[in-house]
Amino acid sequence: MMKEIDISYRTMFAELTQRTLDAQFAADFPLEGWFVTVTVKGRDYWYFDLPTTEGKDKRRYVGPHSDEAITARVKAHKEIRDDMRERRRMVSTLRRAGLPGPDTFAGDVTKALADAGLFRLRAVLIGSVAFSTYAGMLGVRLPSSAMQTGDADFAQDFAISAGVEDSLPPVLEVLQSVDPEFRPVPHHADKAKVAAFQNAKGYRVEFLTGNRGSDEYTGKPSPMPALGGASAENLRFLDFLIYEPVRTVLLFREGVNVLVPAPERYAVHKLIVSSRRRTDTLGRIKSDKDLTQASLLFQALVETRHDSELADAWEEAWNRGDAWKEGIVSGLSRLPKNGVKALEKVLGPEVMEDLVKR
Repeated sequence: MMKEIDISYRTMFAELTQRTLDAQFAADFPLEGWFVTVTVKGRDYWYFDLPTTEGKDKRRYVGPHSDEAITARVKAHKEIRDDMRERRRMVSTLRRAGLPGPDTFAGDVTKALADAGLFRLRAVLIGSVAFSTYAGMLGVRLPSSAMQTGDADFAQDFAISAGVEDSLPPVLEVLQSVDPEFRPVPHHADKAKVAAFQNAKGYRVEFLTGNRGSDEYTGKPSPMPALGGASAENLRFLDFLIYEPVRTVLLFREGVNVLVPAPERYAVHKLIVSSRRRTDTLGRIKSDKDLTQASLLFQALVETRHDSELADAWEEAWNRGDAWKEGIVSGLSRLPKNGVKALEKVLGPEVMEDLVKR
């Protein structure tokens, strides 16, 4: 059994998530501006108009009307006040209670991009930095060894990037505000495009997106209008990972409000991609970490009674085609036993036995 986090800390984590969204909202949308509704392809979205000295309003993307957290903050905009000192105290309390946070450099990078508007523009934090948020979200202790990383990965759906008609400031400048040594890494398939940035110590920040309907985009970078001049690497299976992300908080400084994949999608996705890593030493290390994280999340989801969400995500992935089935079965063959046992409780022993035999 996993050790649960005390309910008082889980409540504080949820409150901090809300407070950091409030604070980010207040920073992004000054009181002298106003919110407007724009209808795009039959769906309503919030935008924010800010008057400029040139007499022309500057319009910024806020989010869809259907996002209840965003709409609530639009309505309460004038009531929001920054409480940075209290949020720092909450982060400190939660960290002392054993909840994980990112290493300092990953925190600085994520905070800089968040302050620049990355998550307002519906990008999603993925990878091990995102994994660190699931302990507070699910209310269980997760080992810090499963969170060690030397990079930060962010993903955005291409249709969102193309449709919001808003953008980050130049992303290289944002990253160089953290470390002036950050440099663009030209994409191997198109030297004119950049989907990754790296500093002198080898720390890598990469932008990713899902394939758009066929394999023709695989291995090629996609220009992303909202990412401040950055492109994104096209990856199979990524659209499944970042569909309907959840809002949470990174326990760093005064808290960083981020979007991360739903934990059940993260777990199933890690199971699939574990079998598609390169077979060199680094690839095997990453594959092992994929499976460790998947196993831990399968256990956490079952023990915190999120069985139905996990079952739905599993079924969706399984029904997506042969390549998905192959990835799932291959990942299962190396999944730690505790993860297998957790899945058996969700899928049933007969289904698991059939999967193991494949």
